[in-house]
Amino acid sequence: MAHAVDACVHCGFCLPACPTYALLGDEMDSPRGRIVLMKEVLEGGLPLMDAAPHLDRCLGCQACVTACPSGVPYGELITAFRGWSEPRRQRSPFDRVKRTAILKILPAPKVFSVAARLGQFAKPLAPALPAALRSPLDLLPESVPAMQPSAAFTPARGVRRGRVAFLVGCAQQALAPNFNAATLRVLARNGIEVVIPEGQGCCGAAALHTGAREEALRLVRQNLAAFNPDDYDAILSNAAGCGAGLKEYPVILHGLPDEAQAKAFAAKVQDISQYLAGLLRDGELQPMMPTRQPLKVAYHDACHLAHAQKIKAAPRELLRAIPGVQLVEIPEGDLCCGSAGTYNLEQPELANQLGQRKAQHILSTTPDIVASGNIGCHTQVQSHVRRSGSPVAVMHTVEVLDLAYRGEL
Repeated sequence: MAHAVDACVHCGFCLPACPTYALLGDEMDSPRGRIVLMKEVLEGGLPLMDAAPHLDRCLGCQACVTACPSGVPYGELITAFRGWSEPRRQRSPFDRVKRTAILKILPAPKVFSVAARLGQFAKPLAPALPAALRSPLDLLPESVPAMQPSAAFTPARGVRRGRVAFLVGCAQQALAPNFNAATLRVLARNGIEVVIPEGQGCCGAAALHTGAREEALRLVRQNLAAFNPDDYDAILSNAAGCGAGLKEYPVILHGLPDEAQAKAFAAKVQDISQYLAGLLRDGELQPMMPTRQPLKVAYHDACHLAHAQKIKAAPRELLRAIPGVQLVEIPEGDLCCGSAGTYNLEQPELANQLGQRKAQHILSTTPDIVASGNIGCHTQVQSHVRRSGSPVAVMHTVEVLDLAYRGEL
């Protein structure tokens, strides 16, 4: 934490990249302002509760890390600070119950699915509810699909080219089960056999980034026990937030006895677009069928793919590889959509403003399809695009590839 604080030279390059500064225009709601606040709290010059409102408004999107010329690891700083500060905070009974519910329901797909289905019945009441209760209902899709359990092993089709392990994720199993089904089909078609290790669970990112460090450590160690990196060419995730969380395991376990194990694990982690783009560059990706008619696809950069994992080219290369697809860039593409893990549940007003802003920019490109690589972004963007009255399809990048392989695009 001290290194990150000392590295900031307060140049201001982070200001235009920060979503909350763009909305609020307040220095304390910018990365360099928050660094000052954290420094003051740690040195005893400022009460934690005075700084907390500004720090809570940080999305953790890490756009500031991309913009920073000094290489300040702001993402590591805010995560570490939240882990340090949470046990020292005084929260209202309602906030404690809400946080506990989020951290218990989100990582449990079956429980989340039941909660989402119950939420469908409460959705008509949403306008009359307070923001804290209305926001999760507003984010629910028009219908909650049935869960599709993934097979523990998916064989390669044709010549076997590789063997990977796959993290199935949490909320997307309930809200968008086709993400995983499409991922398995695309990998198998390209000669990749897929193993879903028994005993895996939530990646731990939601717990870590909301300050629940002990819960995050438990989930991290559960996954380290489930995945043996030596058995696979890669460990894949199709959710940007989860993939970034998996790659953070060495940071989470820094200085602890299992740090070396975490480093070996993280070295094998790849996003699905990163892995498939590697096949494409090596000339090993199976060609996709042309679209039935020219299609305009707007690609939305998930923050934890573009900024945390530094992956921007790979999904674009894959989408451009589909004959008949015109890829278009979204204005303000680097600005967060407002999802950011649990942010749209904990800061619904700001998340709503960012969601509306993102939907307007997306629709300004008049796309046929919006593609992204994260369940949180998908839920947020789809919700706000629908509220704008647009029927445009919002899909995961790998779903677009899957439809192209099947000649259904």
